[in-house]
Amino acid sequence: MSEQLSLLAPVRKTDRLFFALFPDAATAARLSELAGELRERHGLRGAPLAPERFHITLTHLGDYEGLPRDLVAKAREAGRRVAASPFVPRFDRAGSFAGRARNNPFVLLSSETETPVTAFQRSLGEAMKATGLGHKAGPYSPHVTLLYDDAVIGEHAIDPVSWTAGEFVLVHSLLGQTKHLILDRWSLQGR
Repeated sequence: MSEQLSLLAPVRKTDRLFFALFPDAATAARLSELAGELRERHGLRGAPLAPERFHITLTHLGDYEGLPRDLVAKAREAGRRVAASPFVPRFDRAGSFAGRARNNPFVLLSSETETPVTAFQRSLGEAMKATGLGHKAGPYSPHVTLLYDDAVIGEHAIDPVSWTAGEFVLVHSLLGQTKHLILDRWSLQGR
């Protein structure tokens, strides 16, 4: 009987795969300062993310037990197919993504609906479709998570934060270990 129960036990997902944009080191340091300032201003208790963890997720490819090699291969092919020039992500709002009982992401957002990031994400989605990953692309709201907290803070204006995105990356995240491993990177050089 215990063998049957173990077959029905849920799979423990240990690995996440996603495409992302990471800020340069100076911008990551500024994001860290801003996270601390906003945390204090709003009385938040969650610790800001480490500067090397700040990023914009472009497309989440899923959580898995182990990392599926075929998925990684298709994602790498999609990355190779993208042709884009460097662009400037810009965030001028902060607020919480609510909906969880606890641990709400406190994020930076843009007041603009159409941004260079959304345009780039659509291009990446087209490349994903060409490699059989199109079903992974969907509605998108670019953001940078600063910290997680139980409180919900309404969206409000901040001094804009921006940087020039010169590359995008494929990230393997080790769930529960706060580790992001870069599997591949592509320069934004246009074509």
